[in-house]
Amino acid sequence: MKIIISPDSFKECLPAWQVAQALATGWRNVLPDSHLVCLPVADGGEGTLDTLIHATHGAFHEKIVTGPLGEPVKARFGILGNQPTAVIEMAQASGLEWLTPEQRDPLRATSFGTGELILAALEHEIDTIIVCLGGSATNDGGVGMMSALGAAFLDQHGAPVNSGGAGLSAIAAINLSRLDPRLKQVKVIAACDVTNPLTGDNGATRVFGPQKGASAEMLACLEQGMGNYARQLQRYCGKDIDAIPGAGAAGGTGAALLAFLDARLQPGIDMVLDAIHYHDHLNYASLVIVGEGKMDQQSLNGKAPVGAARMAQKMGVPVIAIAGYVERGLGDALRESGIEACFPVVNGPCDLPTALRDGEVNLIQLGENLAGFYRAVLS
Repeated sequence: MKIIISPDSFKECLPAWQVAQALATGWRNVLPDSHLVCLPVADGGEGTLDTLIHATHGAFHEKIVTGPLGEPVKARFGILGNQPTAVIEMAQASGLEWLTPEQRDPLRATSFGTGELILAALEHEIDTIIVCLGGSATNDGGVGMMSALGAAFLDQHGAPVNSGGAGLSAIAAINLSRLDPRLKQVKVIAACDVTNPLTGDNGATRVFGPQKGASAEMLACLEQGMGNYARQLQRYCGKDIDAIPGAGAAGGTGAALLAFLDARLQPGIDMVLDAIHYHDHLNYASLVIVGEGKMDQQSLNGKAPVGAARMAQKMGVPVIAIAGYVERGLGDALRESGIEACFPVVNGPCDLPTALRDGEVNLIQLGENLAGFYRAVLS
């Protein structure tokens, strides 16, 4: 039998490769002769950089950049091994991983470090930059990133606005005269795992602001600022960037890439599946196991598990999923996407810190249970 194990990362718990290895360990404890193929996937969020660089035998580079709250952090970017393309993962420089829950503050958090990573990538001989949007701690509309690249966002007095989401409401003018000229020589692709617009009930602030530390009062302030930013973008480029699906990705960074760098938005999962030749691996597979930390309504919109499952479904390969948390009422929608069943990782009631701490042990146990079930019912 050939079993493909293709989880995404479990946010704040384990990277995708470690999730895959834990499941494989448990499975082999029960069925040691199984042919297991571990193919971690990603959808533009954390882990996309590693997946793309490893899949193409590329090279990693490190750079000290500005973290989300202005602190120096060591971040990585990569150059693909099969083409002159740089991969920037926003989470590396401007991600939630750099902050404790108590430190999260989207009014202050900046994407400046992501812009610094892009500048570092431009020092290499490249013709394309892939910016992976996901896992950001920011809600600044990509203003910090663009500022690092030479753009100026000015208030009504002609002074630079404050960094972070707090500065968006003060933007009265945008000046790109000092934008790094090398950006005109490269194509920019935004790898995106969501289709949210910039503003509104389904926009960047209201959907993703709470997980970045925004209180109800803060959300109102941030949404007001994002509304002003959307108007300034439309005035600057003559396009309704606000309504473009994906503009709200990574706290509105998708909008900045669209408006200022003429980026093309592409589903991150499609990019990753192509890079790892996922279609070829599905040949002669008996089962695919996908997963992520939280399986909810958002999982149905461009996320890695559903993207991998749909490809497997087209090839007639059955798919099951695992998740740290499984939202109720998703059964029919998951089955329509090719996922026949979804199994929670935790084996009993517990709080979130305990679930995160015991993630690897629970995944090994789940791997054993899945293998036992496969042996008893499916083989």
